[in-house]
Amino acid sequence: MASSYSTDLKLELMVTGENSGTWGDKTNTNLNLLQQAIAGYQSIALTSTNTTLVMTDATISNARNAVIEFTGAITANATVYVASGIEKTYTIKNSTTGAFTLALNQVAGASVIWGTTEKNIKGVYLDGTNANTIDLSTLGGAISTSASIGDFVIGPNELDTSSVTSVKIASFAVTSAKLDTSSVTSVKVASFAITSAALDTASVTSVKIASAAVGTTQLIATGVTAATYTAATITVAADGRITSASSGSGGAGMGIPTLVAYGPASGTYTASPTANRIGVYLAAGGGGGGSQGSPDYSGGNGGNGGYGFWNKPITQPFSQPYSAGAQGNAPGGYGTGGTGGASTVANVGTANGGTGGNTGNNNPGNPGNSGTVPGSSLTLSAGNAAFLLGNIGYGGSGGNQPINATPGGRGAIAIFENTGT
Repeated sequence: MASSYSTDLKLELMVTGENSGTWGDKTNTNLNLLQQAIAGYQSIALTSTNTTLVMTDATISNARNAVIEFTGAITANATVYVASGIEKTYTIKNSTTGAFTLALNQVAGASVIWGTTEKNIKGVYLDGTNANTIDLSTLGGAISTSASIGDFVIGPNELDTSSVTSVKIASFAVTSAKLDTSSVTSVKVASFAITSAALDTASVTSVKIASAAVGTTQLIATGVTAATYTAATITVAADGRITSASSGSGGAGMGIPTLVAYGPASGTYTASPTANRIGVYLAAGGGGGGSQGSPDYSGGNGGNGGYGFWNKPITQPFSQPYSAGAQGNAPGGYGTGGTGGASTVANVGTANGGTGGNTGNNNPGNPGNSGTVPGSSLTLSAGNAAFLLGNIGYGGSGGNQPINATPGGRGAIAIFENTGT
């Protein structure tokens, strides 16, 4: 009968009467195979493709070693296969590089898996179908509290959650070097446990302060009195804090004349960049006086030009066309006086001119009508106009002779700017 081979280690099982003269050699071969299974070590370089370990009959084979170290750079998850039916124990070290998993599998059974960052040694046994892990999680028993345990001998997966209690940890035994950077979370820090002395001066930055977390009690006082300031003078520090403040006179900057024009004139008024309000005086041209008629009746006086004041808030930039009205003309002979020209600033207001006096025929001539100032803040008289802007806007005198009627007064514009409140 021919020799057969063992299932697990593929040793040659010789039958009595067979292999005459070669028993010694075959026995030595079997002993070498046993030695490989008990003490053999082999380094096997892996690639990103799957690898099958070989167990050949009566031949030194990589699947028979007691200790196997997997090396090489893997660029994908890798699997190492051992044939089904083999029952054996291994000590396996994962020394591959690359952040990928490594699995040991008996073709169709369960696997022992090294995670993407597990570059360590595992005990493994094959039961013929499945690969199984040998570690503290699969072994019975307990670690004595009096046992002397070296640094890093027991990993976190080997400790029962109830085994390590506070009374078993010596004072100051856990140092910062033993703490994982992700281990101390906010739920593990007691309220008020972190004091100002424990904070590094550079640790608290603006991105770590929640919105609205800093209140008035956290701000350094600047000595500025809480108050409302008008026409204020303030001092601002480089960090944006107001360090001093004082009130000025109410209406600071009011009454600064920036434009005066007498008719007939026109142009564009542009406010100063700091102005926020303007005061505008508009005087229209007065109507011309009427001439003497026939028989000898004097002509009527011309009507005064309208005269008013406008108080106008403005928004920068502010630029508007204006025109100052001309005087109403007197007739060169018999006739009615001319109407005075209107004075206006666009989008602010208009003062309308006075109408001319009539010619005196049979009766003294009727006087002209005074101009109107619709929408003005204040309606003024020709006397006010004379006081503020000179002899303007009066109606002309009616003539008592054909040629001695007088023209009306010219119109005018005066604009004052306010740069305060």
